[in-house]
Amino acid sequence: MRRLLLALCAATAGLVLGMGPALAAGPPTEFGTDWHDPITAGPPVATPGTKACTVTVADTEFRDYTPYKSTYLPPKGCGDRWNKVVLRLDGAVAGRQYDRLGYLQVGGVEILRTSTPEPSPEGITWHVEKDVTRYAATFRDKQPVEMLIGNLVNETYTGVIKVKATLTFYAAEGRAGAAHTPDKVLTLDGAHTTGTSYEGLLTTPRNSERIVAEVYATGSGGGCEEFWYLTVPDAAPYSCKAKDGPYREVQVSVDGKLAGIAAPFPTVWTGGWSNPFLWYVIPGPRAFDVRPVEYDLTPFAGQLNDGKAHRVTISVAGVPEGQSGWSTPTNILVWQDAGATRVTGALTGHEAGAPANTVAYEPGKEHRLKADGGHSLTVSGYVDTSHGRVTTTVARKVAAASTHSWTDGESKDALQARWTDDENVKVAGHGPATTTRAHRVYSMDGEISIGAGDRLRTVMRMGDRSDSVTLRAGKRLGWSLMDDTYTGDAAYNQNVPRDQRHATGVSRERYRLLGPGTCYDRTLATAQGELTEDRRSC
Repeated sequence: MRRLLLALCAATAGLVLGMGPALAAGPPTEFGTDWHDPITAGPPVATPGTKACTVTVADTEFRDYTPYKSTYLPPKGCGDRWNKVVLRLDGAVAGRQYDRLGYLQVGGVEILRTSTPEPSPEGITWHVEKDVTRYAATFRDKQPVEMLIGNLVNETYTGVIKVKATLTFYAAEGRAGAAHTPDKVLTLDGAHTTGTSYEGLLTTPRNSERIVAEVYATGSGGGCEEFWYLTVPDAAPYSCKAKDGPYREVQVSVDGKLAGIAAPFPTVWTGGWSNPFLWYVIPGPRAFDVRPVEYDLTPFAGQLNDGKAHRVTISVAGVPEGQSGWSTPTNILVWQDAGATRVTGALTGHEAGAPANTVAYEPGKEHRLKADGGHSLTVSGYVDTSHGRVTTTVARKVAAASTHSWTDGESKDALQARWTDDENVKVAGHGPATTTRAHRVYSMDGEISIGAGDRLRTVMRMGDRSDSVTLRAGKRLGWSLMDDTYTGDAAYNQNVPRDQRHATGVSRERYRLLGPGTCYDRTLATAQGELTEDRRSC
């Protein structure tokens, strides 16, 4: 079945997407030649209602692998310290086309990693919205722009991808003050890929007091690493191999020392699991807005602040040596001490647990692979700032467990998997320490089967959940809970003309976001390409 995945889901690679027509009176019995525009249940970016200025950063069509390039100029009339900056991408495509992976960079800083929906013959439009306020330091100056959604257009794949991307700046006025954002957003100098790693040089300002790395990590490109969670050791008879099995871990190192670990999110693009009918209207979680993995590197600030260039390496543990398929563009967010020209410090603690990774293959009429893996890392360091010594301790633990079963020929292929990523950041200076705890859980429960008449059916359930709490002296300062759940069931006849596929499919997404003063709960449902439910509970 993985061969089908590779053939049908050759991705070369939102929050809220625009609402389409009113809900249909009743869904058709099968997919037609057109369907509802893509939509997700996630919330829009909250904006303050202050004066807004909009700048277009890209307005183009993608027919091949030529990047679009232009120049960004800061907005006029909204100041240079903003309450909110919102990126909006509008796309359109018609005909026949695979899902495609894309990026948008301003001043070399990755501000969006995205993928595209697969179109109907008559055409679709979609909308992605993202809060990019954290990159405000980049937007204050004239910058080069580069955008690419790699595409192939010919007699068969006719879909030309049209996009327009804008930045809207909301002025800081009255109670809507200027957002507290990083003072600088850096990229890695001379960044390049070496084997299965991506590395470059980082030189931070000498008065940096907080440093955070963000990595837009995606397994992509249509090869086996697009489906890394399904790979098996060489001894097992399956079409996607990896010597150590499916365990993957995104790691960041500073000068060769492990500085951060994270569990990657199992993104499924809109042709994924051999069945685009699953995703035509509701994409899988994060498919249109790939969120970066974040690492608090503040314990290394004393080391990084020496004025020298330091080597930063991003690698994905578990990827077979020499095999491509992962993209890991990296931004470095830096907060500076306004009261000092030099901040010194040191790394005081570094404890990396032994990586765990076990796989157990059970042959039989139905092959089975059970895999368990995990890792832990704790790092501590201090910086001597103008407001005293500040010590930061970051403890992170990741784990993965999966059961993969398949039959000979992969006519049945199923996975049950769960990933956890727990992080505890403690910051201590003068006064009570502040501790932020984050718990992330990703899940996937899917099965592909081929029945009579060469009819392929895919059933899928995906979960993206996280909760966090910030405490000081035992008192809760803030908290949040996010839960995004997708379910789908779709089938079609393979190896026949489009009008003989008789495709059917239902899907549902519920997105909940809770926190102080925040209650968002929306459910969407579809059948055969029509939106059948759009319900809000908050």
